[in-house]
Amino acid sequence: MSGKSVTLLAILVFVALVVGSFVWFIVSWDPATEEPVTGIGTAQEVAA
Repeated sequence: MSGKSVTLLAILVFVALVVGSFVWFIVSWDPATEEPVTGIGTAQEVAA
C-alpha cells in the first residue's frame, strides 16, 4: 500500500468511528435518566 492509500484508509476509519459513536450515542440515549440542561437553574442561581 502506498502512503496515500494508508492515509485515506486512516481517514475513513476515523470517520467511521466518529459516525458510529454518534449513532450509538443517539440509539442508547435514555431521556428518563438524564437531567435536562435547562433544568439546572438560572444564571443567578448558578452564580450564587
